[in-house]
Parts: sequence; C-alpha cells; structure tokens
Amino acid sequence: MSKYNISEKTPKQAFYRTQVNATLMDELKEKILDIILIRQKYKDKNYSAKQLAIDLGTNTRYVSAVVNVKFHMNYTSFVNKFRIEEAMSLLADRRYASCNMEEISDMIGFSNRQSFYASFYKLTGMTPKQYKKMNYMKEEDKKK
Repeated sequence: MSKYNISEKTPKQAFYRTQVNATLMDELKEKILDIILIRQKYKDKNYSAKQLAIDLGTNTRYVSAVVNVKFHMNYTSFVNKFRIEEAMSLLADRRYASCNMEEISDMIGFSNRQSFYASFYKLTGMTPKQYKKMNYMKEEDKKK
C-alpha cells in the first residue's frame, strides 16, 4: 500500500452504452453531427444535451452514449471542440482583429470568458491571446 493510497483509475464502462445497438448509434452519430456541426448549434449557449435529445426524439442517455462511444468525449467537450476550432479560425482572421476575447467568446457560444480560456487552453495548450499573436507573427514572417 502506498503512502497516499493512490491507485490507478480504471475506466468504467457504463452499462447503458452497451444497450444502444450499433445501427442506431451510427444513425444518431450522423444526426448529432448534422445538428451540432452543420446547423452550428454549438454556437448556441443554451443548446444542451437535453435539447439535443429532444430534437433527436431520444433521451440524454442515448446522446451521452453515442458521444462517448463515437467521439470519445463527453457532450460538453464535444461541443467545445467545435467552438474552439471556430475561435481559432476567427483569431487567425484579420477581419476580427478588433474583436476582444469576450466578443470572440460570445460569437462562438461560450457563456463566459473563463470557460472559453479554459477550453481553449485544454485543446491547444495556449491561451487565445497567445494563439492570436502567434498567427499574426506567422503572417508577418510570410510577408518578409
């Protein structure tokens, strides 16, 4: 027994994930991508897993199971991934240079600046300001 009683965390397989058949899981995956990505519901601050389940005519456990199994993340991380990708695009675009981080955060669906910064850092390993500065520096180097 170790001094601090630290043990390795073993991933648990939620029972309900195994209850969704493969065909339904594939159908729901495509519908989730359509709603979240194509229809850009990721930009809606109030669009929850519960609302997605209602729009799909299913329940949140199925939505959770599909997102976990097919995308290997939870619903919040899944939505935030698209938000951060959009933020990266906006931050690298000179047309949005005058926008502050709160405005960018609001445009892509975050409720507050702190969650935007935390999600951005988690996904990219840098802050949005660092990313913006890095992209502008690369652009300047290309001009030389």
